[in-house]
Amino acid sequence: MYKVGICGHFAIGHELVNGQIDKTKSVYKALAKALGEEQITILDTRGWKKNPLRLFMSCQKLIKECEHIIMMPARSGFKIFPSVFELLNKGYNRKLHYIVVGGWLADRLEENQNLIPAIKKLDKIYVELEPMKDALNRLGISNVVYMPNFRKTNTLASNELVYSNNEPYKLCTFSRILREKGIEEAAIAVTKANETLGRTAFTLDIYGKTEPWYDERFKDVCKGFKPYIKYQGFVNTENSSQLLKNYYALLFPTFCEGEGFAGTIIDAFAAGVPVIATDWHYNSHIIRNGIDGMVYDPQKPELLAKILVEAAKKPELFNNMKPACLERAAHFDADTAVKTLLKELESEKEVHI
Repeated sequence: MYKVGICGHFAIGHELVNGQIDKTKSVYKALAKALGEEQITILDTRGWKKNPLRLFMSCQKLIKECEHIIMMPARSGFKIFPSVFELLNKGYNRKLHYIVVGGWLADRLEENQNLIPAIKKLDKIYVELEPMKDALNRLGISNVVYMPNFRKTNTLASNELVYSNNEPYKLCTFSRILREKGIEEAAIAVTKANETLGRTAFTLDIYGKTEPWYDERFKDVCKGFKPYIKYQGFVNTENSSQLLKNYYALLFPTFCEGEGFAGTIIDAFAAGVPVIATDWHYNSHIIRNGIDGMVYDPQKPELLAKILVEAAKKPELFNNMKPACLERAAHFDADTAVKTLLKELESEKEVHI
């Protein structure tokens, strides 16, 4: 009998990267460290729609073999997995946990209120921010726990901080490469700032894996880049701190619909790098404006260039934020955040009405 069975998108055998996969693997690694790998088994849901019967049987096997089930469905699976595990759990009385990735669940349940009864029957639902918990509570769902998003990062020590004192100041983006992440907006803003200042005050390095549907568009966009803007390819998040520490700030002008608690913010903070982001969805609940970064109105993209122009005149603006970034990163450390989940794994099964 395993202590925990994790049902989620692990993308085993595939070189895929996104927030869903990254969080699923992070949960596994954190629990494996705390409980031991022999206490955990997994079910990779990649391609589940192609063979739903095999998925059903795999879920049944997970229920039989595990004391606790952790499900981490993406938006395409949240209508299925809670109900399937509730059905299979009759007679087994396992504890069912739902770890939500992103900030979309309350909105989807508002649109699909027939799914709320199944969600209510789960033992615990874990969300990444307090406002997400409040949104579910307003729908009458009380079995919600706040567990900060986390990554296992190599957070810098304060004496490792790198300060930027000379132009050009290095900026970067560090996320999936797609239109909605604001990659083009970042390039436009850096170009505008340099043109306004009449010099190359900033460079921009773009890191990440291009989504297939955006690949051709991005290739065309790259052709128009100024020499101080470069695409640097994909870098594994496990190596992010040593890479990102050399940057003055990380740009995150996202307007992605399903954005929740973006892991790129944790990566930046762990490297002591402030984040300049749109005030989009939950960004302002993560980034403390003027303390460890800045947020601006997503309806006014021109503000990003204005922030950069001001920063060029006063480079201490973001340099002074670097120690606060490290302090903020500690709040989202994997070993700290997973204690919330471990506590629930040790508690008695509850009944929700």
